[in-house]
Amino acid sequence: MTLTPELLLHAYASGVFPMAESRDDPEIFWVDPRQRGIMPLDGFHMSRSLARTIRRARYRITTDTDFTGVVEGCAARDETWISHDIQDLYEALHQQDHAHSLEVWDGTRLVGGVYGVAIGGAFFGESMFSRVRDASKIALAYLVDRLRGAGFSLFDTQFITPHLASLGGQEIPRAAYRATLSEALRRPAAFGVPGPPPPADQLVQRMTQIS
Repeated sequence: MTLTPELLLHAYASGVFPMAESRDDPEIFWVDPRQRGIMPLDGFHMSRSLARTIRRARYRITTDTDFTGVVEGCAARDETWISHDIQDLYEALHQQDHAHSLEVWDGTRLVGGVYGVAIGGAFFGESMFSRVRDASKIALAYLVDRLRGAGFSLFDTQFITPHLASLGGQEIPRAAYRATLSEALRRPAAFGVPGPPPPADQLVQRMTQIS
């Protein structure tokens, strides 16, 4: 069966997501973890050091400005699950307004970012990358703020890493995830609704209140 963007959306809505063994692997397999990683949108942990970094306002934040650059930044590792075929599918979903990116810039250089798939009020975070210290943390802080403002209720991170756990990420059982997903899919949300990312001080104030 040929995997299409429509089938990929159906898979996400069913609670599974795709992976490949390597960048050049033509085979795609489906993953359905017993313990699912999520980032509670009311539980992001804004550390004092991250707040200071954001307040310096050294970096410029954009959304959906360089989706391809973010995916390629995430795939540029010795080992990656983002094959060329999977990237093509995400590019197609981006064109359909179902996949989105948030970028972190230092001048004209893309130094970090995160991307994912949106269906209803569920956002399926796929991957993030960082070329400078804390760029991925900055991206996640801005992303959580955007998802909250856009009406999302579920931020799926698939798995939990020490990095995500330090920011408030949690694991929930598969059954609990499916129930949360079902409710989120019925919720209206729009990634672009909040408009441009907020000023640094405003972001820190909002995110500190939920930490």
